[in-house]
This record gives sequence, C-alpha cells and structure tokens, in this order.
Amino acid sequence: MNEVDYLSIISGARHDWRARCLKPCFGFLSLFYGTAVAVRNRLFDWGLKRARPVSVPVISLGNLTTGGTGKTPLVAWLSQWFQAQGISVALLSRGYRALPGEVNDEKLLLDRLCPQVPHYQNPDRCASAEKAVEAGARLLILDDGFQHRRLARDLDIVLIDAVNPWGYGHQLPRGLLRESKSGLRRAGFVLITRVDQCPPELLENLITEVKQFVPEHRIAHVRFVPRGLVNAAGETRSLHEVTGKQVWGFCAIGNPRGFQQTLVDAGGRVCGMRVFADHHHYRERDLQEIGSEAAQSGAELILTTAKDLVKISEQKLSGLPVWAVEIGAEIVQGAADFEEILRKTGLAESGE
Repeated sequence: MNEVDYLSIISGARHDWRARCLKPCFGFLSLFYGTAVAVRNRLFDWGLKRARPVSVPVISLGNLTTGGTGKTPLVAWLSQWFQAQGISVALLSRGYRALPGEVNDEKLLLDRLCPQVPHYQNPDRCASAEKAVEAGARLLILDDGFQHRRLARDLDIVLIDAVNPWGYGHQLPRGLLRESKSGLRRAGFVLITRVDQCPPELLENLITEVKQFVPEHRIAHVRFVPRGLVNAAGETRSLHEVTGKQVWGFCAIGNPRGFQQTLVDAGGRVCGMRVFADHHHYRERDLQEIGSEAAQSGAELILTTAKDLVKISEQKLSGLPVWAVEIGAEIVQGAADFEEILRKTGLAESGE
C-alpha cells in the first residue's frame, strides 16, 4: 500500500471493502502504539529516562502529527530571526528518507534558504549537537524534535495545522497523531499554521481545544504566503506569471491540499495535480508522466514546491516550464509574545 492509498483510507475518503477491513486493524494497532508512546513519555516525565543537556540553548520545532504543518519555512524563519540578532545558529535533523550517502530534500532546501547556517543530519541528534557546539554554534534548532526527547531543550515549539489539526483524530496508524493531544502540555509555545485556510468558527474551536493545554499568550497564528517563483537554474519570476494561467501541480509533501490552495491563491487555474508520497525521490519515469499529463491537460505552466524542486534538475517537462512557488511564513497574530519568548530563550541564555 502506498502513502496516498493509506491516507485515503484513514481520512475516510475511501469506503470500499479494503478500507472497511483495514481501518479496524489500524485502530487495534493504534492501541499498542499509543501505549508504547505514553510509557516512554512517562519515563522521561518521571526522570527515569534523562535528556542529555548541551552548553547552549536548544529550541525544538515539532508536530503532534506526522508532517504537513509547514515546518520547513518556519525553521528557515527561526534561523534567519536568530541570525538577525547576531546569534550563531546550527540546525539538527534526522535526515528522514534520505537516500544512502545523501541528504534529504529538507536539508537541500534549507541549505538554499539559510546558506550561512550549518545543518547536521544524523539520527543521533545528541552527537550532532555536540559537533555543532564544538564548531561554534551558540544556539541549536532541533528540526522535528518534539518526540525526540533524548536531547534536552530549552523551548519546545509545536506546530498545529489548522486544516487538519489532529491527524484525523487517531494515533498512528489509524490516524496521523504521533501522541495524544495531552502531549501539548510539554509545549512552550504553539504555532497554529494555515489559519487563513481554516473557516473562522473552526479556528475558534481549535484555539479553545489548544487552550486546554497551553495558555493563550503562548499561541500564535501563522499563514504561508507565496513570495515568487524559482526554477532549477535559480532564475526567479514574479507571481504575476501565474495569474490567470492554466497550471498543473505536482508535489511530494505532507499536506498536498495546502499546496493546491497555494496555487489557487497565487492566481492559477489548476487543471490537474499529481501527488506523491512525502519525500518521494523522483525517477525519470515520474517526470515524463508529469510532463505528459500536464501537456494533455492544456497547462501553460508546471508548478511544484521548493522542497520538490531541489530534487529535480529539469527546467522544462514536455516543453512546459517548471517553476516552484516559494513560500514565506508570516505570523499574523501573537508575534510579540513569540519573539519575546525567543529572546528569553536564545539571547538571555547566550549571555546577551
């Protein structure tokens, strides 16, 4: 079963006999998964397992669910914010789904967005932290680190996607929750993302739920704003290139619906979309099929995400130009509270 089929089953989009059989099986497995996660968390909470500290502040950016919350643009935002304060930053990540001997798409993209920020990829993030500190880092950003409790952190930032906040309401594998909502009690700050794509009444309900675990002054709202276009050669174009055009999209990210909405927000008329599993490595055949399908649909442009673009070198497919939509994070509510806690964590503990 591929990831797209799996998501269609747990989301309830599929109602065939296979989906009806698999959902109860996934639910049964979720009981074991949830128990194991809860036990592990209690061991850390009670001090029976200890997190390893380092000599500089550590800020973790993570999720309750698997992927799709917009973490990469916010890692870039955080890195750039601390750089602007004169703090030497290093990024730590696991390197999820990287090919042997290579780095994954997130590192490739972050290397482009934050070229002056060292990025250490290693499943052993404690070892990476020690290397980064030895190399002169004064603050570490732990990417996707909320459940990685071996490395002590000074601030846990948790992202919640307003469009699908609780991963279809179940823990893995029945849903996308990595742990129960109560895990939010460990969060020092919550960023609710894609607030502009969520109906106001649903957003209010979500905030009410989050406030059961996190005080209101520790919650901020984020939207992702299309900034422009870039291609594999590094050339850039204005978003006006998309306005009114027939566009074909493809992506391999955790929230493809969010990307499709981005294309609409950019003014494109979406005539087709090809979705691959998160972190998919594109083969020549994949690209040929994308180009062929886009050409047959009457598309004038092929658009993808910046995270997907770093994995391909083609500037055209079937004669159609290929561009990535560059996204920036914008904090639309709660920015002052968020920046204040960043200062307290990063600047004060760095001796500023």
